[in-house]
Amino acid sequence: MTIPYLLGFGLLGYLSGSLPFSIWITRRVKGVDVRDSGSGHATTTNTIRQAGFGPGAMVLTLDIAKGFIPTWLALHYAPSLWIPPITVACVVIGHCWPIFAQFRGGMGLACAGGGLLAVNLPSFLILTALLIALVLILRHPARASALTGVVAAPTLWVLGRHGLELWVAVAAGIVIAYRFLIDWNRRYQELWLDRKNDG
Repeated sequence: MTIPYLLGFGLLGYLSGSLPFSIWITRRVKGVDVRDSGSGHATTTNTIRQAGFGPGAMVLTLDIAKGFIPTWLALHYAPSLWIPPITVACVVIGHCWPIFAQFRGGMGLACAGGGLLAVNLPSFLILTALLIALVLILRHPARASALTGVVAAPTLWVLGRHGLELWVAVAAGIVIAYRFLIDWNRRYQELWLDRKNDG
C-alpha cells in the first residue's frame, strides 16, 4: 500500500525541487540566465552576485519552501516514516536536475534544509549554524555548502540526533555529494577555485 504514496510523494518532491526560482527571478530582475556567468549554477549565491541581495534572499526563501512543503506533506500524510527522507532526496534531485530548466540546476543545500526544517527544527538550526561557521572559516560559500552537505548526517549522529532527521540528512547528503562530485570538472569549478578566479 505504500508504493503509490512513495511514487506520489517522490514525484511531488521532484517537481517541487524542479521549480528554478533563481533562474526565473534573475531573468525577471536582470534579464539574464543566472547560469550563464559566475559559478554557472542556479544557486542563491550566484543570484546574489548577479541580481543583488534582495533577489538572492527571495531565492533562498523559496528554495527552502520547496523542500519544506512536500516533506511536511509526506510527514503528515504518508503511511511510512521512510517516505519523507526519500521525498527530500527527490526534492534535491529536482533542484539539481530540474525538468523545467533543461536539467541544469543548483546544488540542493537550501531545499535539503527546507526538508530538514519540516522534520526537526533544532537539527535545521544546528546545521545552519554549521554552515555559517564553515562559510566564515573557509571564506568560500560553495566549499562550505559542499562540506555541510557531506558532514550533516555524521554531525547529527555525533550530537545524538538519531531520529528521522538523521535519515533526511543521509538521503539529501548522498545526492548533494554526488552533485558536487560530478561538478569537479565543470568549466567554472566554483567549489575548487579561489574566489578571485571565480567569475
